[in-house]
Amino acid sequence: MSRNAKINALLLLAVAALAVLPLVLGLGDHKEEPFAGADAEAETAITEIEPDYEPWFSPLYEPPSGEIESALFALQAALGAGVLAYYFGLRRGRRQGEERASTASTAAATAAPRDTPGGD
Repeated sequence: MSRNAKINALLLLAVAALAVLPLVLGLGDHKEEPFAGADAEAETAITEIEPDYEPWFSPLYEPPSGEIESALFALQAALGAGVLAYYFGLRRGRRQGEERASTASTAAATAAPRDTPGGD
């Protein structure tokens, strides 16, 4: 197994551990919604500290349920990942094309000139 393959396998294992460990260890079992987002946690903490607090702004769109909110967040994450993957793929393709062009031009420059038929 190559060094890069080992590193990729370790990174994949670390990501899987980050996803599974909170479930296995029971983190959040004492909460009503164990894996609520940071927004909900912040709202709870603010209302505990300052019960009369009123937000400065209200959301432009309030989804009718938590499932729809989660689906919209997942869609947003997928679109962002797609844009990043497209950008990095495009950049890599351009770099590979430049490398091929430079090696082809170097090879053509170092090749011996050919005699043309009927020349001087």
